[in-house]
Amino acid sequence: MGNATTSTTIRPEEAAHFGALAADWWDPRGSSAMLHRLGPVRLGFIRAAIDAHWQGDSRGVRPLAGRRALDVGCGAGLLCEPLARLGAAVTGIDAAPENIAAASAHAAGGGLEIDYRCGEVSALGLSGYDLVCSLEVIEHVADKDAFVAALAAALAPGGLMVLSTPNRTAKSKLLMVEAAERLGMVPRGTHHWQDFVTPDELRELLAGAGLAMGEPSGIAWSPLRGLHLASDLALNYIVTATSA
Repeated sequence: MGNATTSTTIRPEEAAHFGALAADWWDPRGSSAMLHRLGPVRLGFIRAAIDAHWQGDSRGVRPLAGRRALDVGCGAGLLCEPLARLGAAVTGIDAAPENIAAASAHAAGGGLEIDYRCGEVSALGLSGYDLVCSLEVIEHVADKDAFVAALAAALAPGGLMVLSTPNRTAKSKLLMVEAAERLGMVPRGTHHWQDFVTPDELRELLAGAGLAMGEPSGIAWSPLRGLHLASDLALNYIVTATSA
């Protein structure tokens, strides 16, 4: 996919914010409770995307066997571990050393071999990954163009990328920033609405890196269904990207 720029994408204040939550990442009732609720929804989308991209058997339990997966902005490994259980050789990277320490300890406790690294994605020399994921991360980086270019550089020819991010809409500002943070559903300072990325903006970012964006699927919330995949993109969305 070409060479990634070495522009710094890490915002130190963001790394510090999420690193301070490291000890609580794996507590489904703690400060990362919303990520635990998001997990099954996002994993369902990823599994369907994997099966469609590689035309696999949806009943298979290890569809990523023999493939390499990279999770950028992995936190304490909430996605890395399911990807490993799906058969992938997984690398997880994060800007906060506290998160990498928590991720490594949790994986070791579960008998999982995951390659965790701390640092700038463009500076780690990563390449040849069949699956590259970065979920709820792009809104936190300093240089979105450089970040997407680095993700593209890590992707193997014919590979699959999966990204998710809040959409920059009035609804997301009301529910994800004003309501969720004020009510303590997510830690204060987690979301900066002006940095949210719209689907059109993400499509342009991906095109600039030589990738074609698939049809986005919304991640919506309702009192009856909770978080679920939907056609409504106003709150949050998840999408695939492949070589253009």
